[in-house]
Amino acid sequence: MSKIISVHSYRGGTGKSNTTANLASIIARAGNRVAIVDTDIQSPGIHVLFGFSESNMDRCLNDYLWGRCPIAETAYDVSSLLPKLASNGTLYLIPSSIKAGEIARVLREGYDVGLLTDGFGELIEVLNLDYLFIDTHPGLNEETLLSITISDILLLILRPDQQDFQGTAVTVDVARKLEVPKILMTINKAPESLDFDDLKQQVESIYGIPVAGVLPHSDKMMLLASKGVFALHFPDDPLTQVVEGIAKQIIMG
Repeated sequence: MSKIISVHSYRGGTGKSNTTANLASIIARAGNRVAIVDTDIQSPGIHVLFGFSESNMDRCLNDYLWGRCPIAETAYDVSSLLPKLASNGTLYLIPSSIKAGEIARVLREGYDVGLLTDGFGELIEVLNLDYLFIDTHPGLNEETLLSITISDILLLILRPDQQDFQGTAVTVDVARKLEVPKILMTINKAPESLDFDDLKQQVESIYGIPVAGVLPHSDKMMLLASKGVFALHFPDDPLTQVVEGIAKQIIMG
């Protein structure tokens, strides 16, 4: 039974795309068939982590949304980037366009959000997926609400910041009303001077939702500067170990 995991943050800059890429890579490397869809159509970015640019992206999610091709034709197999890949392990990326004209068209005309639901189902069937990760647009808009609604797991990313705390409370309220089966939280970019256990307990008491992991601020992550997936470059780093723990919780359901 395949699972749909939406990774969301109320505000931008939380490390949502990096977290999505790391989790999907770890779960695929363990022998699962995984795909990532970048539905942050207004400001796409996760493609950079897998070495894509405008010059080597022939087709993308926008082509499906404008009726130019089936969504499965926009999927790129990036499994070759995963070291020590277990048998059957596969990772696909479905990027959004970074062409200014395509982004402007979305902002100007919008698109049929209902197509995303059909597309997600088609990807799961055609690619025989175990896990579909949706990298959402920050905040709450129509496509984000759709992604949350159809999710088996909603993973909320927030920083130890009051603006993030208040915005995340809105998202949690919406997700509960939409009856998402499972909600997890991840605290990212936590200064190492903080007591992580205390921070975890505080956040869990505020929202009544389990914190799957607390990711420390990482100079290595900053220096990598989105030139790759962190967990693949630094498999023994403490940050990677926390992400692996979150991945296990997703697999366990």
